[in-house]
Amino acid sequence: MTAPDWLCTRPIAHRGLHNRVDVIENTADAAEAAIAGGFPIECDVQLTADGEAVVYHDFVLDRLTQRQGRLDAHTAAALAAVPFKATENRIEPLSAFLDRIAGRVPLVIEVKSRFDGDLALIRRTAAVVDNRSEPLAVMSFDPDLIAAFKDLAPGVPRGIVAESRYDDKDWGHLSPEKRRELAQFLHIDRSRPDFVAWRVGDLPATATVMARHFGMPVLTWTVRTPGNREQASAHADQMIFEDFVP
Repeated sequence: MTAPDWLCTRPIAHRGLHNRVDVIENTADAAEAAIAGGFPIECDVQLTADGEAVVYHDFVLDRLTQRQGRLDAHTAAALAAVPFKATENRIEPLSAFLDRIAGRVPLVIEVKSRFDGDLALIRRTAAVVDNRSEPLAVMSFDPDLIAAFKDLAPGVPRGIVAESRYDDKDWGHLSPEKRRELAQFLHIDRSRPDFVAWRVGDLPATATVMARHFGMPVLTWTVRTPGNREQASAHADQMIFEDFVP
């Protein structure tokens, strides 16, 4: 399908409009702050022990909450009782998060992946978002998830999150061949995305230049500085921003 116009209309608030102090990423307060500013929201989803998609970025709870260990060791109900370190908000299921936003602004959902072939989270995400009427899109670093999603929810826009160099330690578990496939966008015939979200520090990239040439929108993440904004303005169609208000 064609990417929707709203994807490029307004800057997108990375994990909501949070401040790292008392409005925490991927929470209800961060969503409400973005809505008050008229900004679309980007959020992340992880899979719980009982197969629910919940709104949270990390694979482990340690950084933001008063619990430790893997998120996927807990049920959605148990996670709803886990206190954050700096807010009264709680981890919410994606369905509740969507109901809270209620279409007041668009939502871009990043589906996290361990690149282990497990499709449970993308299947649950598709089940939640399919046939909903509000503006939303789904994206992931993992092209296999997006390839599956196009059959699971063909009416929902889908995108690939990517960068030009997969040399960070977080990518160490991937083979050189897989990192090359991701960096050079060699999966495009399989994943068939409607849009691309590329790391701002890597712009311009061959893949993004080609994407824009053929009419595929390019988002860029995560824009935090004036220099980032200049790169985004020159080489992308919209930014996913954090740490300032455009």
